Amino acid sequence: MDYLYVTVREATDNDIPAILELENLCFIDPWNKENVLYEMHENPVSNFWVIELEEKTQNIKSVVGFCDYWHTFDSATIAQIAVHPHLQRKQLGSAMMDEIINDCYAKKVQTLTLEVRANNEKAINFYLKHGFKKEVVKPHYYKDGEDAIYMIRKVEDD
Repeated sequence: MDYLYVTVREATDNDIPAILELENLCFIDPWNKENVLYEMHENPVSNFWVIELEEKTQNIKSVVGFCDYWHTFDSATIAQIAVHPHLQRKQLGSAMMDEIINDCYAKKVQTLTLEVRANNEKAINFYLKHGFKKEVVKPHYYKDGEDAIYMIRKVEDD
């Protein structure tokens, strides 16, 4: 029987093609290579990670998701989190979110925030499942004029 192993690890330059593919599959306004490189190498508050699946018997590894969250003092903001559309609802996003929350807890972060498109019900429900609460609507937040919902979660010993 073949076994799959899930690893959440820091992104490297070798992951950029997979990250860019996921950007285009998952986001309306995807980041380009320069944005990703900036987050990985220049943004001092960025934590850029990937979710990698490994099939052990054939030694095949694939990046199937990623996140970028910014840690500043006692707060953090999720800039992006994505899982390949064919692998959503398979607990990979939850594994990534657990890693983010655990890392924030270890860094003594008190609050974790994010913005999500107001019409993205699937993402909103995912965040609610992980303890986020809707805080406020940010009108016309995105380039296309869509509103964002600002969500917040306390980081504490769960």
